Amino acid sequence: MAHRGMLTVYSAAHGVVDFSCAFLVYRAMGDHPDLALFLLLYNFCAFALQMPLGLLADGWNKNSLVAAAGCLLVTAAYLPPLPGMGAAVLAGVGNGLFHVGGGLDVLNDSGERAAALGIFVSPGALGLYVGGLLGRGGQPGLWLPPALLALCAILILTTAKHTYGGLASRNAPPELMVPTGGKLAAALLFLVVVLRSYMGMNQSFWWKGEGVWPLLLVVAAVAGKAAGGFLCDRVGPRQAAVLSLGLSALLYLGSGVPALGTAAVLCFNMTMPVTLWAVARLMPGAKGFSFGLLTFGLFLGFLPSWLGWPSPLGSGWSYALLSLASAALLLPGLRGERGGGV
Repeated sequence: MAHRGMLTVYSAAHGVVDFSCAFLVYRAMGDHPDLALFLLLYNFCAFALQMPLGLLADGWNKNSLVAAAGCLLVTAAYLPPLPGMGAAVLAGVGNGLFHVGGGLDVLNDSGERAAALGIFVSPGALGLYVGGLLGRGGQPGLWLPPALLALCAILILTTAKHTYGGLASRNAPPELMVPTGGKLAAALLFLVVVLRSYMGMNQSFWWKGEGVWPLLLVVAAVAGKAAGGFLCDRVGPRQAAVLSLGLSALLYLGSGVPALGTAAVLCFNMTMPVTLWAVARLMPGAKGFSFGLLTFGLFLGFLPSWLGWPSPLGSGWSYALLSLASAALLLPGLRGERGGGV
């Protein structure tokens, strides 16, 4: 497991960064006529740009500074004049920098285990949900996210200095080479992330807006991402993929029942830390780049919805088939992986 203090700070900051970006979009940009363009720019900068940003971070070897700079760039997005294209770009680049810097430190600290990755990535979904909810609600004011982001930047730097004895990181010597057979595995893992992103953008249930179920769906996604890393460490990545995606496919067939649909979402999200863990093992000298490679998959999964393309998804059996398709890609992508360090 990663250093607990560092992991706690990065995980909390992840929730704050995603909260702040969602809050900015809904509060400051929600009524702007160019909102669609702003969303495209934000998602491109936040997810597609993580590949080159990750490569730079791999070589710079100061991950906490990268993560803190990301927090401060999102803060800068709140400065007048708002809203605008510049705010979308600043928030997106800041989000990308934070994820690369934080993700690198968590990957370095976690060694051969995946549990820390699950803990780190899981608060993002909750941050997005709360940010969107409060952003649409009109309260609190625009001062709160910058204040929280500045606090996160300070905590990241002070905790890193205390934990590591300075701001230098422990990145491996930069090396973009992938072992023989690893390119195909990386491509398969990338496609799994594209499918997961596409599912997230197009998944809908008739009960999704009823009562407490919207919140429970978010909690299920958070819990699934966190639990997936622990399951990977416990039984190994391939077994974790079979269990989580196989069970999600069965549960999606009954997703007209809210409890079953919520459980399906939890199981489907359990492979997120597994894919991050596996692709980082393929590129030990380019972990930041590997993180960005998979977030580029998130961007591609977002594009069909942004373009307004109709989705074939919409029923329990279609979600079940996509779960099985994810498993069909993920299992050969994990070939040769035996476990997360236990």
